[in-house]
Amino acid sequence: MNIARVVVLSIALSAGGVAAYLARGTEEKSRPAAEPVVQLPTVEILVAKSEIGLGQPVKPEDLQWQSWPAATAGSNLINRGSRAEAIKEIAGSIARSPFFAGEPIREQKLVKANGSGFMAAILPTGMRALSTEISPETGAGGFILPNDRVDVILSKREKNPDSKGPDVVQSEIILSNIRVLAIDQAPKEKEGSNSLVGRTATLELKPEQAETLARARQSGTLALALRSITDVNAPEGRSDEQVQKRNESVNVVRYGVANQTTAQK
Repeated sequence: MNIARVVVLSIALSAGGVAAYLARGTEEKSRPAAEPVVQLPTVEILVAKSEIGLGQPVKPEDLQWQSWPAATAGSNLINRGSRAEAIKEIAGSIARSPFFAGEPIREQKLVKANGSGFMAAILPTGMRALSTEISPETGAGGFILPNDRVDVILSKREKNPDSKGPDVVQSEIILSNIRVLAIDQAPKEKEGSNSLVGRTATLELKPEQAETLARARQSGTLALALRSITDVNAPEGRSDEQVQKRNESVNVVRYGVANQTTAQK
């Protein structure tokens, strides 16, 4: 090959390489510098390391410290900076409500049992637990589960003032929007089950409601009516429509003969 051609080709390749290098350097200089990532201030708060069920005693291995944005760490969260020994302090408490893994620990959802029974530990302040007998017929076929809301209905048979007339059956809602604490001794729904047939239902009641239920158990038959989950915050009390229905006629069967009568309060 001609030496002159080799020299020219070498010069051309060198010039191309220099041009490419200069072009790349210019492109890199023209690129805007990446903005630095803003590091938000964080604190360490106490969270559930694994799921903690209702009524489960809290163990140290169920808890852990986790970084949390300082701006959202409210006063109801447990901060390691102010309570470094919180894991030891909380260990042994009972969960009044379940915790999911990673959920911040709130002491409002815990209670120190100090040797008390499970139900006494999870019962809210000022409330009472009272049980009543149920059956599939009086307990919504077993579809009432712990933490559901129910109305308690009292049905009783009364003698007709007219001795020749049929007995009168009256039914009325004596307690409304009552939380079910447990069915038999099951305080929570069993996994994979959407019904729980039991013989007793334990209800969460105010002291005066507990008295009402205790009296009602001696005067008639009780049934639990399951409420919709959307009615939890509905106001209590009997509506005008319910009062009107109380005055409607009912069929009473006596000695195999059906008679119609009117039930009034």
